[in-house]
Amino acid sequence: MNTTMSTIAATCAVAMLFGSGSTHAGEKAATADEQALLKLEHEWVDAEARHDVVALQAILDDRFVATFGAGKLLDKNAFIEDITAGAIDPTENQELSGRTIIVAGDTAVVVETDTIRRVTNGAPSAKVYRFTVTYIKRRGHWAALAEQGAAAKS
Repeated sequence: MNTTMSTIAATCAVAMLFGSGSTHAGEKAATADEQALLKLEHEWVDAEARHDVVALQAILDDRFVATFGAGKLLDKNAFIEDITAGAIDPTENQELSGRTIIVAGDTAVVVETDTIRRVTNGAPSAKVYRFTVTYIKRRGHWAALAEQGAAAKS
Protein backbone atom coordinates (compact mmCIF):
# COMPACT_ATOMS: atom_id res chain seq x y z
CA MET A 1 0.00 0.00 0.00
CA ASN A 2 1.41 3.40 -0.80
CA THR A 3 2.27 6.05 1.77
CA THR A 4 -0.75 8.21 0.96
CA MET A 5 -3.20 5.39 1.64
CA SER A 6 -1.30 4.50 4.82
CA THR A 7 -1.50 8.09 5.96
CA ILE A 8 -5.21 8.31 5.22
CA ALA A 9 -5.92 5.03 7.00
CA ALA A 10 -3.94 6.04 10.06
CA THR A 11 -5.47 9.48 9.93
CA CYS A 12 -9.00 8.19 10.10
CA ALA A 13 -8.40 6.18 13.18
CA VAL A 14 -6.37 8.83 15.00
CA ALA A 15 -8.96 11.47 14.13
CA MET A 16 -11.67 9.56 15.91
CA LEU A 17 -9.77 9.98 19.17
CA PHE A 18 -9.91 13.76 18.95
CA GLY A 19 -13.42 14.08 17.57
CA SER A 20 -16.41 15.60 19.27
CA GLY A 21 -19.30 13.46 20.38
CA SER A 22 -21.97 15.34 18.46
CA THR A 23 -24.56 13.28 16.66
CA HIS A 24 -27.13 14.07 14.01
CA ALA A 25 -25.61 17.53 13.59
CA GLY A 26 -26.08 18.23 17.31
CA GLU A 27 -29.87 17.79 17.28
CA LYS A 28 -30.10 15.62 20.41
CA ALA A 29 -28.15 13.84 23.10
CA ALA A 30 -26.38 10.65 22.06
CA THR A 31 -28.31 7.40 22.41
CA ALA A 32 -26.79 4.35 24.10
CA ASP A 33 -25.82 2.95 20.68
CA GLU A 34 -24.25 6.24 19.62
CA GLN A 35 -22.29 6.37 22.88
CA ALA A 36 -21.14 2.78 22.32
CA LEU A 37 -19.98 3.70 18.80
CA LEU A 38 -18.06 6.72 20.10
CA LYS A 39 -16.39 4.48 22.69
CA LEU A 40 -15.51 1.92 20.02
CA GLU A 41 -13.99 4.62 17.82
CA HIS A 42 -11.84 5.72 20.78
CA GLU A 43 -10.73 2.11 21.35
CA TRP A 44 -9.95 1.75 17.63
CA VAL A 45 -7.77 4.85 17.64
CA ASP A 46 -6.01 3.74 20.80
CA ALA A 47 -5.36 0.28 19.32
CA GLU A 48 -3.87 1.82 16.18
CA ALA A 49 -1.71 4.22 18.20
CA ARG A 50 -0.35 1.26 20.19
CA HIS A 51 -0.12 -0.98 17.09
CA ASP A 52 -2.28 -3.45 19.03
CA VAL A 53 -3.09 -6.15 16.48
CA VAL A 54 -5.19 -8.17 18.95
CA ALA A 55 -7.42 -5.18 19.77
CA LEU A 56 -7.80 -4.30 16.08
CA GLN A 57 -8.79 -7.90 15.32
CA ALA A 58 -11.57 -7.54 17.92
CA ILE A 59 -12.78 -4.11 16.75
CA LEU A 60 -12.95 -4.91 13.04
CA ASP A 61 -15.49 -7.40 11.73
CA ASP A 62 -13.94 -10.44 10.00
CA ARG A 63 -15.48 -9.16 6.73
CA PHE A 64 -14.06 -5.62 7.21
CA VAL A 65 -12.98 -3.78 4.07
CA ALA A 66 -11.48 -0.33 3.55
CA THR A 67 -10.72 1.88 0.59
CA PHE A 68 -9.09 5.29 0.43
CA GLY A 69 -9.58 7.58 -2.55
CA ALA A 70 -9.24 5.51 -5.71
CA GLY A 71 -6.98 3.01 -3.97
CA LYS A 72 -7.40 -0.73 -3.90
CA LEU A 73 -9.75 -2.46 -1.50
CA LEU A 74 -8.08 -3.68 1.69
CA ASP A 75 -9.40 -6.59 3.70
CA LYS A 76 -9.13 -6.77 7.48
CA ASN A 77 -5.68 -8.35 7.57
CA ALA A 78 -4.17 -5.99 4.97
CA PHE A 79 -5.63 -2.98 6.79
CA ILE A 80 -4.23 -4.11 10.15
CA GLU A 81 -0.84 -4.87 8.61
CA ASP A 82 -0.70 -1.42 7.05
CA ILE A 83 -1.90 0.44 10.16
CA THR A 84 0.57 -1.29 12.44
CA ALA A 85 3.59 -0.92 10.12
CA GLY A 86 6.22 1.73 10.74
CA ALA A 87 6.60 4.34 13.44
CA ILE A 88 3.92 6.74 14.62
CA ASP A 89 4.45 10.39 13.65
CA PRO A 90 4.76 12.28 16.97
CA THR A 91 4.08 15.61 15.24
CA GLU A 92 0.70 14.51 13.90
CA ASN A 93 -2.41 16.15 15.34
CA GLN A 94 -5.98 15.36 14.34
CA GLU A 95 -9.17 17.38 14.59
CA LEU A 96 -12.48 15.68 13.88
CA SER A 97 -15.48 17.78 13.00
CA GLY A 98 -18.83 17.47 11.31
CA ARG A 99 -19.49 14.02 12.75
CA THR A 100 -22.89 12.54 12.03
CA ILE A 101 -23.98 9.18 13.42
CA ILE A 102 -26.94 7.35 11.96
CA VAL A 103 -28.15 4.21 13.70
CA ALA A 104 -30.71 2.01 11.94
CA GLY A 105 -31.29 -1.16 13.89
CA ASP A 106 -28.12 -3.24 13.89
CA THR A 107 -26.36 -1.02 11.33
CA ALA A 108 -24.73 2.35 11.92
CA VAL A 109 -22.93 4.84 9.71
CA VAL A 110 -20.50 7.48 10.97
CA VAL A 111 -19.60 10.31 8.60
CA GLU A 112 -16.88 12.73 9.66
CA THR A 113 -14.37 15.33 8.52
CA ASP A 114 -10.77 14.87 9.64
CA THR A 115 -8.19 17.64 9.59
CA ILE A 116 -4.67 16.28 9.91
CA ARG A 117 -1.89 18.59 10.96
CA ARG A 118 1.76 17.59 11.11
CA VAL A 119 5.25 19.00 10.83
CA THR A 120 7.37 17.75 7.94
CA ASN A 121 10.97 18.96 7.62
CA GLY A 122 10.18 21.77 10.06
CA ALA A 123 7.19 23.03 8.05
CA PRO A 124 3.61 22.66 9.32
CA SER A 125 1.01 21.24 6.97
CA ALA A 126 -2.69 20.38 7.09
CA LYS A 127 -4.84 18.03 5.03
CA VAL A 128 -8.59 17.50 5.21
CA TYR A 129 -10.32 14.17 4.58
CA ARG A 130 -13.91 12.88 4.66
CA PHE A 131 -14.54 9.43 6.09
CA THR A 132 -17.53 7.14 6.22
CA VAL A 133 -17.45 4.11 8.51
CA THR A 134 -20.15 1.45 8.57
CA TYR A 135 -20.68 -0.58 11.74
CA ILE A 136 -22.77 -3.68 12.43
CA LYS A 137 -24.07 -4.93 15.74
CA ARG A 138 -23.70 -8.65 16.40
CA ARG A 139 -24.48 -10.39 19.68
CA GLY A 140 -24.89 -6.99 21.35
CA HIS A 141 -21.52 -5.57 20.23
CA TRP A 142 -20.64 -3.12 17.46
CA ALA A 143 -17.88 -3.92 14.96
CA ALA A 144 -16.50 -1.89 12.06
CA LEU A 145 -17.57 -3.47 8.78
CA ALA A 146 -16.31 -0.96 6.20
CA GLU A 147 -14.42 2.31 5.94
CA GLN A 148 -14.09 4.70 3.01
CA GLY A 149 -12.00 7.86 3.01
CA ALA A 150 -11.03 10.51 0.50
CA ALA A 151 -9.30 13.88 0.48
CA ALA A 152 -11.85 16.66 0.87
CA LYS A 153 -12.15 19.12 -1.99
CA SER A 154 -10.98 22.61 -1.14
